[in-house]
Formats: sequence, structure tokens, C-alpha cells
Amino acid sequence: MALFNRKNNDAPSTTATLAVDPALAALTGTYAIDPAHSSIGFTVRHAMVTNVRGSFGEHEGTLQLDGTDPANSSASIDVKIASVDTGIADRDGHLVSGDFFEAEKFPLMTFRSTTAQQLGGDKYRVTGDLTIKDVTRPLAIDLEFNGSATDVYGNERVGFEGSTDILRSDWGLTWNAALETGGVMVSDKVKLNFDISAIKAAPQA
Repeated sequence: MALFNRKNNDAPSTTATLAVDPALAALTGTYAIDPAHSSIGFTVRHAMVTNVRGSFGEHEGTLQLDGTDPANSSASIDVKIASVDTGIADRDGHLVSGDFFEAEKFPLMTFRSTTAQQLGGDKYRVTGDLTIKDVTRPLAIDLEFNGSATDVYGNERVGFEGSTDILRSDWGLTWNAALETGGVMVSDKVKLNFDISAIKAAPQA
């Protein structure tokens, strides 16, 4: 089920209109990301031979969804750097240090969307500005809409999952160590992973 429908391709281009499913249009609104049922994580190559996976346990964000036109949708996410968890305390401590995120000085990683578009079916692309430390650069995230549901507490929920690749050096995360056999300890390429569950806010009176 697509969150947003494309224009009717059978209609003349001068009169084409959006074919909107009323049930999908009803999803329009403001949603708060539910951190208890969402995950923002990453995967990075370690020592050239294996992957290390981690996540950020503390984050919050808002989605503004338009069920009739994806271009009117937006996303805003704040991630607490100190909440990074790779399963190894010493490694987490290194990540929040000055070698990497410098979390004491730059406690948040933020994303603010600038555009949204449907790629086809349930697939979308959200483009915006990702800020890590004191560097802000554009980032595109490909997402799949997993649908909507009303949970046992009566909350209206929507779900998305997706990923994107970045070069950490583009945001000033350049620490590394050379290996005796060649190569480096940590790859420059990092995959960011998103599993988002968001709850619709009650209409304001």
C-alpha cells in the first residue's frame, strides 16, 4: 500500500491530478517517533574483514506526513551521541571521545529534511541536512513505508525502514589506524540504518 499515489498517467498532462485514497489521506498529520519501538543504527567495516554494528539508544523526532502529496512531508530527528552502543564499553567510550564524535562538545547528531519524493510503490526518498559535530552536509535517505495500524492502546502508528551510505570523513570523522597487513582499522564508508515507528498526535482543539 503506497502512502502517496502518483498522478493518473492516463489523464492528459495538462489536467492530471493526484489520485488519492481517502484512507491514506487520513494518515496526514504530525507524528512523534517512538524511541521504544524505533532504531537508528549503523554498520561499519572493522579491520577490513568484518562488520561492527551499533545503535543510538536515545533519539527523538517528528514526522509531518501529507497523505495527498509527499512533497509536503518532512522529518526532523535529534540523536544523542552519548547513547551510542556497540556492545563494547571501551569502543563506545572511544566513539564519544575527541577522536570521533566529541560528544561532550557536540552532544547531538541532527537531521532536518528539505524535500521528500515517491520513488514508486511504497518507496520514498527523503533528502535533508545531516549535522555531525560542526559539519552540515546534504543526505538522501531511501525509505520503505511499512504501513499503518492502531495499536492496543489506541495509538495510530506508521512505520518506515531504510538506509543510506555515508563517508564519515565528509563530517570530519577521520580517526584511523593502519594495519600491518595493509588497509586501515575502520572503513570510511558507514551504512546508516533506520527502523521508525511513529505515533500520530491528537488533533489540536
